[in-house]
Amino acid sequence: MSVTARSLGAVLAAVLGAEGLREDPAARAAAAVDGVTPRWVAAPASLEAAARVLALAHDEGLAVVPRGSGSAQELGRPPARVDLVLDTRRLDAVLEWNPDDLTASVQAGITGAALASHLAVARQWLPLDPPGWSGRTLGGVVATQASGPLRARYGAPRDALLGVRFVQADGVVTWGGAKVVKSVTGYDVPKLLAGSLGTLGLLAELTLRLQPVPETEATVLVVLRDLAAARDLVARIVDSSLQPSRVELLDRGALAACSLPPAAAGLAVSIATVAAAVRAQHATLVELARAVGGLVETMGPGFWRVHDRMLAHGAVRLRVTAAPAEVVPALAALAAALPGSPGRAIVGSATVGVVRAVVEGAEPAPVADGVERLREQFTGESGSVVIERGPRVLRERVDAWGPVAPGALALMRDVKSAFDPRGILNPGRFVGGL
Repeated sequence: MSVTARSLGAVLAAVLGAEGLREDPAARAAAAVDGVTPRWVAAPASLEAAARVLALAHDEGLAVVPRGSGSAQELGRPPARVDLVLDTRRLDAVLEWNPDDLTASVQAGITGAALASHLAVARQWLPLDPPGWSGRTLGGVVATQASGPLRARYGAPRDALLGVRFVQADGVVTWGGAKVVKSVTGYDVPKLLAGSLGTLGLLAELTLRLQPVPETEATVLVVLRDLAAARDLVARIVDSSLQPSRVELLDRGALAACSLPPAAAGLAVSIATVAAAVRAQHATLVELARAVGGLVETMGPGFWRVHDRMLAHGAVRLRVTAAPAEVVPALAALAAALPGSPGRAIVGSATVGVVRAVVEGAEPAPVADGVERLREQFTGESGSVVIERGPRVLRERVDAWGPVAPGALALMRDVKSAFDPRGILNPGRFVGGL
């Protein structure tokens, strides 16, 4: 460093003010990443302050970890060094909202619940629901490309992202994308930053595509005798005229975690549109379910909140991606790879190709072995296996991200070098140690 730590602290305090810089042991310990405690916790209250902090970190070679709610801090490789945690939660304003255009520009530290409350007066919403959605910051959701059951109809966070204002590693504030639905031509910076784990820049402002809140929503659970019936029903739904917003496959453990009666499998289907269409599609769904021997039960509006809590908690959470047609085999493969794991629940977004397992109380060694076995089946074009959450000891035994094709990794290294040549942003935590 070109100046002493004490001098750096004084400069940071001058930029951030008394409320924006924490150096006390309790605050630093609370912001630790995988047991690595930062020297400073910076919480800027303005874009300008965030930019000045990053410029200083760049000049001094500080390792910076961006942080929102902190719900995804166990995603990625354990860090070797954390000098400064940059907390975005004070950047939580709705900057611009155009109900007629169904767009909004917000600061990245706003939570899902806060935005939902703001939009509710016009019956609009941002249809994203990754685990723990209501308490997560939008910047964190975009940076981790986190999604949930609503992805079946509305897509992933990058699909809702029209534009971003971000701070480059050297403190320069840059805009990418557009503020209207008709996007500009050229390089799609917003989609590049989505899922980059904060390694390319600090997401500061997001312009988002909104949706009208559906008039009516109905959710049913189809109780099934086995996974073969579940696979048959999913295929029938895909080939039908149904337009579900969520299609979630639950194994026996997931049903139990949601306090539902025991069964080999269940398929939770949500349909949201005008009332007449919901009734018609519900009738069609009942016919399809009966054709495979399924028992249809109506779920109350609280079902998806229970489902969310199930996924938001758990010491370990694994994510397998596969072709949508392979969701049922992927669920079976996860069950086989984690035999006897206590508190295990497995769910699959059946029309998307994402399967998650939540595990409580398992030893790291058998989970790591299970991840390796899964990667023999789901790697490259056939899918991927990611540890979305897990203790440091697990992610030290097995790479959290898994293998990446050499050509793709080389391209990612080039992009990282262009955006963050000094490697100060979340160093070493992303794919391939980026």
